[in-house]
Amino acid sequence: MNKPGIPTLDDVAREAKVSTATVSRCLNSPDQVSTKTRDKILKVVKDLGYSPNFGAQALAAKRTNTFGAVVPTMNNAIFAAGLQAFQEELGRNDATLLLASSSYSLKVEEEQIRSLVARGADGLLLIGTQRSKDVYTFLDDRQIPYVIAWSYKDSKKQSCVGFDNFQASYELTLKAIELGHKKFAVISAHTSSNDRAKNRVRGIRKALEDRGFETNNLPCIECDYSIENGSLSFKELMGSPDRPTIIMCGNDVLAAGAVKQAHEMGLKIPDDISITGFDNIELATVIEPALTTVHVRHKRMGMLAAQVLLKQVDDKSYRENIKLDTWIVEGKSLAKPGPVS
Repeated sequence: MNKPGIPTLDDVAREAKVSTATVSRCLNSPDQVSTKTRDKILKVVKDLGYSPNFGAQALAAKRTNTFGAVVPTMNNAIFAAGLQAFQEELGRNDATLLLASSSYSLKVEEEQIRSLVARGADGLLLIGTQRSKDVYTFLDDRQIPYVIAWSYKDSKKQSCVGFDNFQASYELTLKAIELGHKKFAVISAHTSSNDRAKNRVRGIRKALEDRGFETNNLPCIECDYSIENGSLSFKELMGSPDRPTIIMCGNDVLAAGAVKQAHEMGLKIPDDISITGFDNIELATVIEPALTTVHVRHKRMGMLAAQVLLKQVDDKSYRENIKLDTWIVEGKSLAKPGPVS
């Protein structure tokens, strides 16, 4: 029931001297109403300050045209470009995005997924594949469509729009080996609850093993994604008696922190130490020197994820897996190792 003073559909119809059905048709399918009638109705809508009751429409259509996305963090720009493209594609289809952050906690993510579903989300965008089976069962039992992004998994049961984190990291490591690096170290996100981070570290280890390196004692610090943590981890790794010649970072944010700390320690990049990132966000190009990193097609991933999700809402049996390519962007933070001091 509308509160006193809040205009209703009946008020608009009465003021415009048309039926409520005509008002509804004007607001939902304006091309089905003559220009003269449409202009008259829209003027009344504006004058009265009428707002359609989309909640009631959603109950009738069993759709809210609202979608949810749960991202691990909003503290940096890792997911910004992809989410922007995702939201823009939804907007082109008159849909709204509700955004939540899990702070890389699987428990918090599950709570947010359940909350978004309770609020009537028609579908969800989820980051990565790592979560409990109970979450997938919950979504499947309620026939809530979802798309997994930022990771790739070829599955007939789930839709996925992402890329191969393992292979991208593997290829970047091979490039470093080919340049002559033999002493590697890694700064990564926590791998226990982050399949993207886990696969990037796996890619590094596998490339080293395939080239005959021993990886049991590979220095690897796991931490939350932040510039500060990148700096602290770099300082710790460079304090080792057997310093690495290259530090491979799990993303550009950690790499930026490593570069910052290198400058503070008076180290020259890449003469004294090489540093690599991952993601190719804007930050990678503005630090000095620009990072050698992995380009991820964030915008295309976000757009395609929205398109797939919208198709699934219309056809609950629809599934699609899209694997996007990545490539190495060569900045000036990676070069042949300098002479041993």
